[in-house]
Amino acid sequence: MYEGNILTDLTVNDVYAIGAPIVLAMILGELLISNWQNKKYYSQKDTLCTIGLLTGNIIVAFSIKGLVLAFHFFLYQFRIIDLASLIPLWAIWILTFVMIDFVFYIYHRLSHRVRFLWAVHLSHHSSEEMNFAVSFRQAWFGPISKIPFFMALPLLGFDPTIIAVAGVMSTLWGIVGHTQIVGKLGVLEWFFNTPSHHRVHHGANKQYIDKNYGNLLIIWDRIFGTFEPEEEPVKFGLVNNVNTFNPTKITFMAWSSMINDLKNKNNFIEILSTIFGPPNTHMKNKV
Repeated sequence: MYEGNILTDLTVNDVYAIGAPIVLAMILGELLISNWQNKKYYSQKDTLCTIGLLTGNIIVAFSIKGLVLAFHFFLYQFRIIDLASLIPLWAIWILTFVMIDFVFYIYHRLSHRVRFLWAVHLSHHSSEEMNFAVSFRQAWFGPISKIPFFMALPLLGFDPTIIAVAGVMSTLWGIVGHTQIVGKLGVLEWFFNTPSHHRVHHGANKQYIDKNYGNLLIIWDRIFGTFEPEEEPVKFGLVNNVNTFNPTKITFMAWSSMINDLKNKNNFIEILSTIFGPPNTHMKNKV
């Protein structure tokens, strides 16, 4: 058992309590800078759409939160490695952050390369804006689509409670990358997913599509060949934008397109290819 200290006593609610005021201050500060510089980084319709998408995401996330945690504790019984008996608590926390980021990289990359996962993830890329609020433009079914990926962590010996807290903290870090007011950050660009790197990920420019999948770290992109530096100005959004601010339409439009394509398939292999294959040329970053 871990001895009582700040690492063991920290809860998800504590992270939200600390993080929420900071995030609100970031958004307010960015909004003020945007107005002062007359950049117009925020638009009312786009922000309201983001709120609609976030609302659906929160409803789903809280509906399954307890079940996912219970599932992780169940899997933890069958862990391959007993990390708690091998390394100190502080090292477990660091390793948990690294592994969460690695699993997220895999999940995120597949969300761009597997059609049914892209149907879920498209919502996050549907904004033509780039600001801190866009980070909350989360897919309604995102919390469900992550389950098969992150279930690997408790099986590998990572404590479900630490996974939950570190996961929230990693998510809050993801907010930092969604801005245009922060330039390049020197040596940090080599290791972390900075605002510059994440702007690339949200770009519809040809060379920016399917690049920079990391959340906290950029090292996975550098290792696996998906890294692209920010050079020319980024055109935010999709190649063909959704042209709607209706969160329900945005959530289901890619699903509708995939279902229509399935109606024209004649055999099981074509059906599997449509669902699990890469988004078609006419579908990638499009609807």
